[in-house]
Order: sequence, then C-alpha cells, then structure tokens
Amino acid sequence: MKSLKVVFLGTPEFAKTSLEAIHNSHHEVVGVVTVADKASGRGQKINQSPVKVFATENNIPVFQPEKLRNPEFLEELKKLDADVFVVVAFRMMPKVLFEMPKLGTFNLHASLLPDYRGAAPINYAVINGEEKTGATTFFINEKIDEGNILLQEELEILPDENAGSLHDRLMEMGSKLVVKTLDGLAENSIVEKPQPHVEHPKNAYKIFKEDTRIDWTKSSKEVHQFILGMSPYPAAFTTLRIGEEEKGLKVFGGKFEISNHGKTVGSLEISKNDFKIYTKDGVYYPLELQLEGKKRMNIKDFLNGFRNFEEIKMA
Repeated sequence: MKSLKVVFLGTPEFAKTSLEAIHNSHHEVVGVVTVADKASGRGQKINQSPVKVFATENNIPVFQPEKLRNPEFLEELKKLDADVFVVVAFRMMPKVLFEMPKLGTFNLHASLLPDYRGAAPINYAVINGEEKTGATTFFINEKIDEGNILLQEELEILPDENAGSLHDRLMEMGSKLVVKTLDGLAENSIVEKPQPHVEHPKNAYKIFKEDTRIDWTKSSKEVHQFILGMSPYPAAFTTLRIGEEEKGLKVFGGKFEISNHGKTVGSLEISKNDFKIYTKDGVYYPLELQLEGKKRMNIKDFLNGFRNFEEIKMA
C-alpha cells in the first residue's frame, strides 16, 4: 500500500492519540504543528502540549508558530513536501495553509456531522441525551466543520456515560478512523461527499464558565444529563450559602428520582446521611462533588466535613 507523507496539526491528548496511530502505521509523519509552550500553575512551569511531547520523543520535527500565516513558517512547511495535512483539535487555519498539500487537509471531528459542529461536540451530545454519536473525517474549507465528508463512524453512548468516558472512547475510535482515511486517500478509494443539508443542525458552541451553571428548574433527567455532559471538565456547578459565605460547588455525578414533592424547586435538604436538591419533577442526589477550595470527594466524605447542616442553603 502506498505510504503518504503527513504533516500533523493538533494540541491535546485527543490529538496525540491520532498522531501516535499515524506514526505506528506505514504512513510517514514528516512534521508536527502545535501550540506554543505555555507557563502554568503556581510555579509557572513551562508546559508542552501532549502532541509536542510525543513528536519530540519520536524525533519528528515540531513547529510552534505564533501566527499560521508567518511566511518563514509557511516556507519551512512547504519544504516538507507533504501529501496531506491531518488536523485534530487545532485552531482555525488560513486558506494558504490548508490548501498547501497535494491531497488537501482533512480534520477529525468528534460528531456525526453536520450535527454538533463547533468546539464541544462530546459535551453537547451527552447534555442533549443522544443515544449515539461518532466521528467524522472531512476536508477542511473556509467554513467551520462544513467541508466534504470522507469517512464517518457511529458510536453508541452508554447509559449514564459522562463526557470524559465518551471522550476517551471517541479518541481511540477517531485515531483508527484517521489512519483508515489516510489509507483510503493513498489508494484513491474514498469518494468525498458534501455534508447533507439539515435545516437546523444541532450546535456545539464553545463552553464558557457561565454556561456551566446548573439550572435546577429543569427536569431531573435534563439536570442529570447536563451534569454528565460537563463531567469531568469543565464541570457543572451550583452555589451554596454556608453561613454568611457563598461558595461554588462542582457536581460531577449523581442520581435522580421522579416525584411529586411539592417543595420549592432548587431548594435543598441536607443531613449527615443525605443531600438532595429538588428539581421541577423530582429529586437529584449529588454523589461526587467538590466545594470551592476543597478537593473532589464522594458524598459520604463531603457530608462528614460538616457539623451544622442548618446553615447550608442554596444561594
């Protein structure tokens, strides 16, 4: 089978798994483009992206341009004479870059396009209670996530699965789909097809801090799916008033039951054995949470940390 010369563009762990799969295939990774190193944490330690770490360990040339239109960077990339660029979890690319390779540039997206275009497809598939999702490889064009589809594969979402677990399963599945796409392009056996026109495709916009607050006026099922869809990252939160203080409370998981309780929606009942929050049609029981300034813990350890339950209210 014909081997392709590949330039890989990506940053996080999700991308690194695809890079590793290409590196272990018969195709050749001739260069990697990733984000610049960043200082983070208390000690402002310099962190390298998972993609850079893997590339460096395997002696693959790494490029970290501040600007993707930088002429020197573009010239260096051109010299690699790649057949194809592969993009996984990277940033918007200028036309001068994605049109450079002979066979074009394709992207791996963690949804069944055209649904869930955008930055957070895994989170929103869980939040919306979908029973299936998948991965799509498609040629990049000037519109976000709208290019012609190359390959697509479905994946069932498991009952009570959170975004973290689904992320990991899609990461593995997606890496295989990337190699399969490269094989198909090498053999000229893939027929690209335009994305089907959908009147109102489901969106997966970038999630900001204010989007992660739990709305207790929703149904128990909606609250449950929202918490699963935000877990473990960026994490759904609510606010408690403990005495005179207000503190954020991240909720990572729990269970619910439907009941006609007649209580105030969004109110809580808390004791040394129980923590329940009333929704519009039932009760939600947080089972894994993290109070601002504390570590993540299970409900038993969380409740053991309090003496005076009367002073804890929903803010």
